[in-house]
Amino acid sequence: MIRIIIGPAAFAAALVLGGAGGFIFGREALAASAEKGKAGFVQHGCWQCHGYQGQGGVTGLKLAPDPIPFETLSNFVRTTSRNMPPYREEILSNEDLADIYAYLQSVPKDPDPKSIPLLNQ
Repeated sequence: MIRIIIGPAAFAAALVLGGAGGFIFGREALAASAEKGKAGFVQHGCWQCHGYQGQGGVTGLKLAPDPIPFETLSNFVRTTSRNMPPYREEILSNEDLADIYAYLQSVPKDPDPKSIPLLNQ
């Protein structure tokens, strides 16, 4: 994976455009893969509590679509003391976490019920 060090102006732009595929760790931008993230979501067992599409389950909160901001998710994943065990960087790398976040962002929203003719009869 290629890491690019960016300047202050580019850093600010990357923060604004973070949903466009790059995630910021300090001053480094990482390219993220939703495809790898989906595999990581399964491999690291996230699906067991959060469902295969992050829709939430009996014990895990809804993560997708529209996941919480990456920094918030990352902080929680790394430091949680609740029912979910913390996933330190030795277990779940920053790159893998960015890929999982890209996967959660890629989960499509459900259609508006008003757009489904059968439901409006």
